[in-house]
Amino acid sequence: MREIGHFIGGKKVAGTSGRTSDVFNPATGEVQAKVALASVEELRAAVANAKAAQPKWAATNPQRRARVFFKFVDLLNQHMDELATLLSSEHGKTVEDSKGDVIRGLEVCEFVCGIPHLAKGEFTEGAGPAIDMYSIRQPVGIGAGITPFNFPGMIPMWMFAPAIACGNAFILKPSERDPSLPIRLAELMIEAGLPAGILNVVNGDKTAVDAILTDPDIGAVSFVGSTPIARYVYGTAASNGKRAQCFGGAKNHMIIMPDADMDQAVNALMGAGYGSAGERCMAVSVAVPVGEETANRLVEKLAPKIESLRIGPYTDEKADMGPVVTKDAYNRIQGLINKGIEEGAKLVVDGRDFKLQGYEDGYFVGGCLFDNVTPEMEIYKTEIFGPVLSVVRAHNYEEALSLPMKHEYGNGVAIFTRDGDAARDFASRVNIGMIGINVPIPVPLAYHSFGGWKASSFGDLNQHGTDSIKFWTRTKTVTARWPSGIKGDAEFVMPTMK
Repeated sequence: MREIGHFIGGKKVAGTSGRTSDVFNPATGEVQAKVALASVEELRAAVANAKAAQPKWAATNPQRRARVFFKFVDLLNQHMDELATLLSSEHGKTVEDSKGDVIRGLEVCEFVCGIPHLAKGEFTEGAGPAIDMYSIRQPVGIGAGITPFNFPGMIPMWMFAPAIACGNAFILKPSERDPSLPIRLAELMIEAGLPAGILNVVNGDKTAVDAILTDPDIGAVSFVGSTPIARYVYGTAASNGKRAQCFGGAKNHMIIMPDADMDQAVNALMGAGYGSAGERCMAVSVAVPVGEETANRLVEKLAPKIESLRIGPYTDEKADMGPVVTKDAYNRIQGLINKGIEEGAKLVVDGRDFKLQGYEDGYFVGGCLFDNVTPEMEIYKTEIFGPVLSVVRAHNYEEALSLPMKHEYGNGVAIFTRDGDAARDFASRVNIGMIGINVPIPVPLAYHSFGGWKASSFGDLNQHGTDSIKFWTRTKTVTARWPSGIKGDAEFVMPTMK
């Protein structure tokens, strides 16, 4: 049985807590590895390594820090097939989808290659009599990231790339469900020239999370997961004097106007709703057609496409989607589908009984389509995180707009239309963080920031883009006057620049 430990001080180390968790092959249901669950002492060992290494790394000029990421990007491209296969073997998503996961993380690494420019401060000459004023951005010291199972490559890189580029050391606590890829990324960072101790990977559960949140040497924490845990992480981090950015759940709507290109909208829903078996925080899980005719055309075109989805293990190059990640996830999704039927929604396409020959014990859920869903139903309110799409029919544009605006989550939303006025009004008014106009999954590129509103996000600064540079650094402002510019007697009033 393969054993997965931690990555501390520039090398793999075995776990010493005596506690482990099973890592499954989602396609077969078999246990393929045991991952160590860290103790508080093991987390502290990682922090000690980070604390010892960070001052020298922070003093390294930004051009040299950037060169590590130039090399790391090159290594990611060289090892892309290996990394994607490793990811898929533990998560279950298709290899091509896993490549997309790695590439979206790689793009943030490309972005931080510009750290010499991104981390520059500001300067004002002559702010007062013989006074110059300038600001500098300095690293927080040690940062930490707590990442989810659904993007074990992308989200860790979204966090550690800007943090490390800014001169911080970093503690990564990935999901224990698919822990191998993050350790491989850490190995490649060392190969790219990163000093030992700057990136540490500590596998674990709540024990490790709480140790991160209460450790006095960790200055900032980034988290992605469910909203209840995001609230907990944010509150605990803040009460322990840490800055935090925490991203929670989502229920992403896609509004389809009567004038929309229906074929384009249907194809968009297929990819956004069923890609990665719906296990994406930006998956579209609610389709909102405006008008009965629009709704009827949408369902009529969607149903046969969902029924013809090719579902298979990650080794099937032609598969559209794979299994969900664990048996618990499988059972939860099945329970929510049954709940939707109980509450009166119409299950147009039923994927509950899907079985794949040769993989009968795998965690496969067939694509499901609900129609006549209402906002009071559990399947509408809850993030299902599976291949389940709900159609909520709206009589008019205002009713359609009100649905995402009233929902507790505010991660992403999309509108499909040919009407520029409607699109502009929608983008201006909707209270959601990321908006797509004829784009189903509006995940911003690396040089813009990623983050939702309402119960989808806690904290003032988003991930990647310039927000990430601000989050992983502190601003220091210097007001300077040299002795030759000092004249006159002591002043006892508040200094001004009159």
